[in-house]
Amino acid sequence: MRPPVIIPAYQPGPELEALVKALISDGHTEVIIMDDGSSQNLDGIFSALRGLPGVHLLRHAVNLGKGQALKTAFNYFLTNFPKECPGVITADADGQHLPKDIAALSHCLSENPSSLCLGKRRFKGAVPARSLFGNTLTRLIFRGFSGRSLGDTQTGLRGIPRTFLSELLGVRAQGYEFELEMLLLAVRSGMRIREIPIETVYLRGNDSSHFNPLLDSLRIYFVFLRFSASSLLTAVVDNAVFVLVHLISSKVFLSIVIARLLAGSLNFMLGKKIVFKSKERVMPEIAKYATLVSVFMLISYGMVTAMVAFAGINVYAAKLLTEGSLFLASFAAQSLLVFSRPDTDLALRDSAPGAGGT
Repeated sequence: MRPPVIIPAYQPGPELEALVKALISDGHTEVIIMDDGSSQNLDGIFSALRGLPGVHLLRHAVNLGKGQALKTAFNYFLTNFPKECPGVITADADGQHLPKDIAALSHCLSENPSSLCLGKRRFKGAVPARSLFGNTLTRLIFRGFSGRSLGDTQTGLRGIPRTFLSELLGVRAQGYEFELEMLLLAVRSGMRIREIPIETVYLRGNDSSHFNPLLDSLRIYFVFLRFSASSLLTAVVDNAVFVLVHLISSKVFLSIVIARLLAGSLNFMLGKKIVFKSKERVMPEIAKYATLVSVFMLISYGMVTAMVAFAGINVYAAKLLTEGSLFLASFAAQSLLVFSRPDTDLALRDSAPGAGGT
């Protein structure tokens, strides 16, 4: 069964009706339109869409954000479509996604029902500066925090497996940041991500977009800040304990061990409950986390000792430099080795043909 196309729409223009008609002509028999609280003067557009064959029109009384619009449509799909349907395709209402590219994503998902398929724009030609800059920055930050390289982290054209949709319903984000949360959850879950090249289309300089460059960008980057906040708190505890024990004992290794035991316990609890929101069993994760902490503790000891002995750096400064340099490595290791699903770790490391690998 061909995946239905979900189109979240807020204050849409004529591009929406043209897109839906083109999809129906192209063989997409099911299209879910999610009106996210558009004004009443646009009722004519939605009424015309409701009369088209295979169109399901859902409505929010008020604007709740793109993330919530997608989740409402996901829930409708899960409760109304047969289990044989592999998942859904999401596309934007502003004409950025061509029917042929949507068909390519549909084919990708049908052939790979357990993979997250992403439409990867080429960003060639007349691309608005804010779109190019925002996507480039987000790609770089995403790679630093997740350890995964993707060519287009802000694409709205996605093929999402049915088995992944129920997890996405539990994501709290309601706005544009929901799509970034989706990618981070996919990486942590060990899901294979495939990228399919698509055309880059911006109509009228993308003036129909409701993306607020300031507020929505802050919400998106707050997702990354949440991941670093627990590590910052852990670092404060770790370094404070290290200084205290070292002042008393003057022993670097003992100070690192005691500091890492206390800070590591805090970091594990924050990581499991807040950062990675893991639902796996506690004991296996504790065992993996303890092994990881031991490895990083030895690396930290070696680096601190070397800086003090060979570079003449103050022991406390050496400790700060060491922990700072190990921050991203520690985050990636926790994400991939401790709090990810053990039965899908191998799939994460396999990249699809033409996709950005790790």
